[in-house]
Amino acid sequence: MTNELLEIGIQPVGHRLPDDARVGRVRLQVSDLDTSLAYYTRVLGFRVASQQGTVAELRPQDGPVLVELHERPGARPVPRRGLLGLYHFAILLPDRAALGRFVAHLGEVGAYAGSADHLVSEALYLSDPDGLGIEVYADRPRGQWTCHGREIAMTTAPLDLRALVRASGGEPWTGMPPGTTIGHVHFHVGALDEAEAFYHSALGFDKVVWSYPGALFFSAGGYHHHVGTNTWAAGAPAAGADDARLLEWELRLPAAKDIAAAAASAARAGYGVRIDEADRLMTDPWGTTVRLTQRSNP
Repeated sequence: MTNELLEIGIQPVGHRLPDDARVGRVRLQVSDLDTSLAYYTRVLGFRVASQQGTVAELRPQDGPVLVELHERPGARPVPRRGLLGLYHFAILLPDRAALGRFVAHLGEVGAYAGSADHLVSEALYLSDPDGLGIEVYADRPRGQWTCHGREIAMTTAPLDLRALVRASGGEPWTGMPPGTTIGHVHFHVGALDEAEAFYHSALGFDKVVWSYPGALFFSAGGYHHHVGTNTWAAGAPAAGADDARLLEWELRLPAAKDIAAAAASAARAGYGVRIDEADRLMTDPWGTTVRLTQRSNP
């Protein structure tokens, strides 16, 4: 990491997450497991790690489970305007060549995707059969990121899809490659100041992007964002028990003491903290639950 990137962001006044905090698996509620599995395997390229009853675990070609699908028959699809809660979860590919292979694959299977160049990354945007948002992206090297003062520069510009396909080297897409992770999660929220209170002041992320219209981004360790929040669905209700939605997402921390420190900070700020064995769970003001767990867990 460059010296410039060591100086980015605004740190919380109190508890601060360790630099190597990372997003872990996401747990999604879907209306029909078979339909979702067909999409997540054929279009996205995940493999089924396990399936028991109404729950399936998905992973890349090699590596840990990244996505859990939980079936709730009849769950309502996400409306076009969105719901407060999940905007998208973001699958981070290991390199630009892999993203180029994915672009070519989408063309071969006839799947629609939006696209954007965010300066720090190149991204594709999809929706699953229930309308849950998915980003598939690759980061540019950190040495190519720029900052305005302490803020990481991000924007939304047209993506050069032809150049991406050329970067694939003509190699075929064979599914989510080794090294794929969940890079970040992004939420519709009711108010950015309340999002800042939860994710920055209580949980301990740095603020890293705050000039993006209607949005606020948080991260640990100088990353462009592990959590994005926006007010683009202002006025919409929060996702409820009968909606296709994000059930919870994992924030993986290096040690038990890091989990305890983050949970204590959230409790001091007035947020409820629930205990599940060694994990701690808390819910933001719009019903999005984060599970604090140790990084060594599978």
